[in-house]
Amino acid sequence: MRIVVLAGGIGGARFLRGLQRAVPEGTDITVIGNTGDDIHLFGLKVCPDLDTVMYTLGGGINEEQGWGRSEESFRVKEELAAYGVGPEWFGLGDRDFATHIVRTQMLDAGYPLSAVTEALCERWQPGVRLIPMSDDRVETHVAVEVDGERKAVHFQEYWVRMRASVPALAVVPVGAEQSKPAPGVLEAIARADVVLFPPSNPVVSIGTILAVPGVREAIAEAGVPVVGLSPIVGDAPVRGMADKVLAAVGVESTAAAVAEHYGAGLLDGWLVDTVDAASVERIEAEGIRCRAVPLLMTDLDATARMAREALDLAEEVRV
Repeated sequence: MRIVVLAGGIGGARFLRGLQRAVPEGTDITVIGNTGDDIHLFGLKVCPDLDTVMYTLGGGINEEQGWGRSEESFRVKEELAAYGVGPEWFGLGDRDFATHIVRTQMLDAGYPLSAVTEALCERWQPGVRLIPMSDDRVETHVAVEVDGERKAVHFQEYWVRMRASVPALAVVPVGAEQSKPAPGVLEAIARADVVLFPPSNPVVSIGTILAVPGVREAIAEAGVPVVGLSPIVGDAPVRGMADKVLAAVGVESTAAAVAEHYGAGLLDGWLVDTVDAASVERIEAEGIRCRAVPLLMTDLDATARMAREALDLAEEVRV
């Protein structure tokens, strides 16, 4: 079986770990990673979502945080702060710095991000093929109003520094319209047996990947089951502040509304949590097969069961 997964950061990475347990060893899994969260800091190219997938599946993630390296220290960050060099709100650790230094050196030498990501994965051996959505620069920006002034800030500033404390007025993946899918992205979709949307942010993670010209169309035309898992449980995000960016694109923070946001032209199947079982009928009325199952990734076994439910629904849709 060939599986393609569109993934953001923590939620996508943890789902992938469960998926690996749920399928036979050696199953072909290709992960198309969001790069809209990428940011340049201290002269370095930082790819938070790609690294979270790589570290999580490679055994180097900080399990408690869900991001960053395990057994991390922050001496470089402290020294930079002592020089008055910021931003201080983005916590790069010493081990993490090494990844960004290697990536930036390779990019400066002329290698595309997809080739750099492949090289970094040689160390971590994540057990999947990890491809950035595009080799082109795409950065998600958020329009906000602060002290009566409307301005755009990088998504990382909105999410990390501001903690989404003000409403998001608009979310724009800057550069997406001019970008092209990275080598291997469209090919992986074309040869897939199933495409999965994990419980990642539907606006700034999966939504940004789908904003790359050709990706949404390739998935819709692939002729294989496309199954998603709701990131909303009981009308609230399982993790993070997805409700803030959903509101910016006019989508309610409900499992049914997110399914409708993706649409029957893209989704064939949708899993909601058991607490949202009442929404199954509404979703199926939209032409999307829906099932209510436990969707909290409380441990690896629970996550593997979620992955198996998604694959079972894909087979049901296929028939």
